[in-house]
Amino acid sequence: MALPLMPKATAVWLVENTSLSFEQIADFCGMHELEVQAIADGEVATGIVGQDPIANSQVTQAEIDRCQKDENARLRLSVSDIPLPQNRSKGARYTPVSKRHDRPDAIAWLLKHHPELKDAQVSKLIGTTKPTINAVRDRTHWNATGIKPRNPVTLGLCTEADLEKEIALAPRRVLTPEEEAARAAIQYEPEPEPEPEHRVRDEPVPSFLSDAARFRGGRGGRSDD
Repeated sequence: MALPLMPKATAVWLVENTSLSFEQIADFCGMHELEVQAIADGEVATGIVGQDPIANSQVTQAEIDRCQKDENARLRLSVSDIPLPQNRSKGARYTPVSKRHDRPDAIAWLLKHHPELKDAQVSKLIGTTKPTINAVRDRTHWNATGIKPRNPVTLGLCTEADLEKEIALAPRRVLTPEEEAARAAIQYEPEPEPEPEHRVRDEPVPSFLSDAARFRGGRGGRSDD
């Protein structure tokens, strides 16, 4: 359902200037009835200036009068002759300079774990270019030996929701032998084994230290008469 511009400000104006019920205002502004009641009680939206929907040609006075006479009626937005602006298609995702060096690792991870993704999807997801994707796939990237597949979500290049959306939209297709070979060529580098903890070699305690310890123990065990 289409909503008026600035729904909360419109609800404030309707509460102050009409006798419409809370349910009618809530339905028109896409809000909960209790929220509209809180506006009327002055508990919320105290600093919001009411927006007149009649002055903005979003509803007519006749439409408000009709709904004021019938509590079961619902306000309807006026049809505007002004053409709505068209949404421009979004380009590639912007990647901060500090994270751009992580994109080859993210590309390698996506090619290995989600080969069903198209190059356009990978490019849109992490803000890269098709030549870079091909270079990582063909192992012709200038830093091919240093690329290590890493999840783009953990790198902060995309969100988990965006990744799952692109995976859901990706068509399931059979990989060609060339794609299978390229996928197999992208391997994880083995993680370095943890260094063994430094253990102090057991050495014999000098005799004078052990004698001193026995002497202290002997003195501590005696009681004064």
